[in-house]
Amino acid sequence: MDLQQTDWNHLRAFLATAEQGSLSAAARALGLTQPTLSRQIAALETALDLMLFERNGRTLTLTDTGRELLRHARDMGGAATRLSLSASGQRSGLGGVVRITASDVTSVYDLPEIVREIRLRAPQITVEVVASNDIENLMERDADIAVRHVRPDQPNLVARLLRENSGYFYASTSYLEARGRPETLEDLKQHDWIALGPVPRMHGYMIGMGIPITPENFRLISENGVAAWEMCKAGLGISPMAAHVAAKAPQLEKILPEKLHVTYPIWLVTHREIHTSPRIRLVFDLLAERLS
Repeated sequence: MDLQQTDWNHLRAFLATAEQGSLSAAARALGLTQPTLSRQIAALETALDLMLFERNGRTLTLTDTGRELLRHARDMGGAATRLSLSASGQRSGLGGVVRITASDVTSVYDLPEIVREIRLRAPQITVEVVASNDIENLMERDADIAVRHVRPDQPNLVARLLRENSGYFYASTSYLEARGRPETLEDLKQHDWIALGPVPRMHGYMIGMGIPITPENFRLISENGVAAWEMCKAGLGISPMAAHVAAKAPQLEKILPEKLHVTYPIWLVTHREIHTSPRIRLVFDLLAERLS
C-alpha cells in the first residue's frame, strides 16, 4: 500500500468519515458537501485499488483494509495538524479570545497543560476557561468550544468524537481499612457514598448500574466534581472518577473494578465559525490532538 502519491484531501475525507461514522457527519466536520466527500473517498479507493468501506444503505463500515489504512491516516493527520498549528500559531492577526467550556474535573486536571501549549504556539490568543458541569449553549455564544460527554443535537454545531473514556469507583486505602473492602455489590450498601450533584439523579445512575444502595448511603454531596474528588481522597467515601485522573492519586483503590467499570464519550464541539475563524480552528485542532 503506497500512500506517497495519494491526494491528502482524499485521505482527509477518508479519515473524517471513518471517525465520524457517516458521510453526512464527516461532510459537516470538514465543511464540504456530501457528494464532494463521497467523490473524494471513491477517488481514494480507485487510486489505491482497494475497498475501504462496506456500504449498507446509509451505513458505512470499515473493511479490514480500511481499518489498517485508518491507522496510517491518523498518523499522517496528526503530523499535518502539528505542522499547521505551528505555522498558523505564529501568524500576526491571530489574536483574540477563545472561550473553552468543560467540566470542572476536565478544566482542572486536563486543560492546564493544553492551555500551556496553546499559549506557546499562539501567544496572541487569550484563552478563557469556563469550568462548568452545565451544558453551555454554543449557539448563543456562551462559549466558542465545548468539551462534552454527550453529542449535541443542534444541526449547526460541529462535533467530533475524540475517544471513549474509562472510569471506575474509588475509595481511599485509609477508608477501606477502617470500613472494610467490598467483595460483592451487596457489600456496597454498608458504605458511604459521595454524590456529584443532586442525590436523586446520582442514586438513579447507581441503581441503573445494579448498585443496590439507597439515598441514605450518600453522606456527602457536592455539585463540584473537584470538591467531591478531594473528599474521596480524604477518606470520606466512595466516588466515581476517570481512570486517568485517579491514576495520579496512589492513596486510592478501585472498588470492584471487574463489575463497576464505566465508559463515556468525549466530544469536542464548536459552531460553524470554525471554518472562518483561524483562532478557533487552531484551538479546536489542538484540543482534539491532545484530548484524543
